[in-house]
Amino acid sequence: MNAIIIEDEKLSAEYLSDMLKRIDPEIRVLEVIDSVKRSLEALRKDQKIDLLFVDIHLADGLSFDIFSKLVIDTPVIFTTAYDEYAIKAFKLNSVDYLLKPIGIEDLKRALDKFKKFNRNSQAILLENMAHAYQNISKTYKNRFMVKTGDTIVSVKTEDVVYFIAEDGVVLLVTNAGKRYAIDYPLEQLENLIPPEYFFRINRKVLIHINTIQKVSSYFNSRLKLVTERLDGDDCVVSRERVNDFKLWLDR
Repeated sequence: MNAIIIEDEKLSAEYLSDMLKRIDPEIRVLEVIDSVKRSLEALRKDQKIDLLFVDIHLADGLSFDIFSKLVIDTPVIFTTAYDEYAIKAFKLNSVDYLLKPIGIEDLKRALDKFKKFNRNSQAILLENMAHAYQNISKTYKNRFMVKTGDTIVSVKTEDVVYFIAEDGVVLLVTNAGKRYAIDYPLEQLENLIPPEYFFRINRKVLIHINTIQKVSSYFNSRLKLVTERLDGDDCVVSRERVNDFKLWLDR
C-alpha cells in the first residue's frame, strides 16, 4: 500500500510514519508534504497512491484548498489537534479522523475502515468535512508534539508560558521550565494559538497572559513586563505593539 502524509509538523509526520511501519510493514510512505502548494504538485504526478493522511492546518493554508483544486478519489484520513467540539462535528458528518497524539489502536481501526472504503463516496465525505469545519467557531491547537531525546511527547497549549525565537529556532517553554524546539515560526503560531491567552509582545516572544506578573512603563514609549521566566529585552513590549497590548490586557 502506498501512502502520502500531508503534515507540516515534522515530529507528527515521523511519529505517524513509524506507527504505520509497525502496524503493516507493507505500507510505504512515498513522501511527507508540508504545504498546500507542494501537495498540489505531488498529487498531480502520475503515481499510485492508496491512502492520504492529511492534517487540516498546513503551513500555507487549509488542506481543504487541495481538494477544491483537484479531483481526488484517494481515501483520506484526516489528522487533527482540535478540541472535542470540533471532533463531534466531524463525527456527525461521518468523516474519519485521528486525534493527535495518534494512538496505535485508533490508527489500526482507521486503516481497517479505509480498506473497506467506497471511493465513490470520497467527494461527499470531503464536502461534509469542509462544511463541518466551516460551521465550527474558530478553533486552535490544543497540543504540540515535541521531541525530548528519543521520545516524542505531547505538550498541552495551556501548559505553555511563552514561545521564543532564538538563533533561528522557535522554542516552546512550559510552566515547568522545560524548553522544546518546534517547527512553527512565530508568524504561523499567532494564528494557531488562542489570542485571548497569547500575545506577541515583540519580534521574538509570544507570551501567555498568566505569565505576566506586572507591567511598567519603559523608556522610548515601551512597556516592561515582570515575569517568572523571561527577563531583559525579551520582556519588553515593542513600541508599535503597546496600544494593541493594552487593549489585549483589558479584554
